[in-house]
Amino acid sequence: MTNDLVIVGAGGMARETAATVAAINAVAPTWRLRGFLDDDPALHGVTRAGLPVLGPLDAIADLPDAAVVVCVANARDPGVRERVVRRLGLPAARYASVVHPSAEVPAGCTVGPGSVLLAQVVLTADVTVGAHVAIMPQTVLTHDDIVDDHVTIASGVRISGSVRIGRGAYLGAGALIRESLTVGAKSIIGMGAVVLSDVPPDEVWAGNPARFLRPVRQPTLQGVLAR
Repeated sequence: MTNDLVIVGAGGMARETAATVAAINAVAPTWRLRGFLDDDPALHGVTRAGLPVLGPLDAIADLPDAAVVVCVANARDPGVRERVVRRLGLPAARYASVVHPSAEVPAGCTVGPGSVLLAQVVLTADVTVGAHVAIMPQTVLTHDDIVDDHVTIASGVRISGSVRIGRGAYLGAGALIRESLTVGAKSIIGMGAVVLSDVPPDEVWAGNPARFLRPVRQPTLQGVLAR
């Protein structure tokens, strides 16, 4: 038996998630993917990754029985996914967790509603992934890590044991995080950064070793979906 699923957003992360849904269905038919929702009127009626853009976010009201996954991400605006989820106002039970068949999620690890784990993500032991988290391919989270809601982790990130990633943070591709650290809420870690100390909330850090660059700039266009 398959269940209806709709993806919010029609950009890169959304299409990657659609490919993951296809991989899941190739192992065991699970989802009937209806298409994408996006507020950009130029996309309405367009086909992406072989699926239609059904209309704006408000069209979710026309799909009351479909599960939902929000697939927007923007390195310059780590809070965008949380704003979209808040705008939709749906109960947690409406959200699907989408985990690629090649990802490793052993007993003792948990993945919250609305989260997406792409190919070859590895959770080792007792890792907690919150709601609406996006984890890109070939990322490794080690024992006792906690990833709070709305975090985005780009590809190839390595997180050592007992690390906490705060709500809405963004970790750039290839970043390395030393054990027992905290990355503060809505902070941005640059590509390839080597984080050796705690990162406060709302700061951009980059380099090897990672250092403070600047505060996170607040977006000027609220509610715009990332491509």
